[in-house]
Amino acid sequence: MINCCVSGKPPNIEALSPAERKRILAELSKGLAHPARVKILTILAHQPLHERCICGDIVNALPLAQSSVSQHLKILKETGWIEGTIDRPRVCYCLIRGIMEFYETLIRRTFTDDQTTEELKGKTEEEQLNE
Repeated sequence: MINCCVSGKPPNIEALSPAERKRILAELSKGLAHPARVKILTILAHQPLHERCICGDIVNALPLAQSSVSQHLKILKETGWIEGTIDRPRVCYCLIRGIMEFYETLIRRTFTDDQTTEELKGKTEEEQLNE
């Protein structure tokens, strides 16, 4: 099988400003906001690196209609978790290389960053939420 996971990778976390890290964390977290999407990521995470996962394979693994799975895949792609490669007439989906580790690091850095702690001092809750 052809490996469809060859191009995408997360940004260098060291090059991101605290504001960019917060924005990316919120976007990736949006991708995890539904149990079906978490299940899809679990399926893709357990695929061997040299294999691809076709939408139909994911549909067969979930108790959802094909259209629902496609919508969840679209959201996962838009939020930065997966990439898709067209292999007519199918689309194969793979996790973005290194995305799980990136997300874990992003969470740790965002919630423990000294600059973030300093930014929050003296600000109202409304000011913090509007950033």
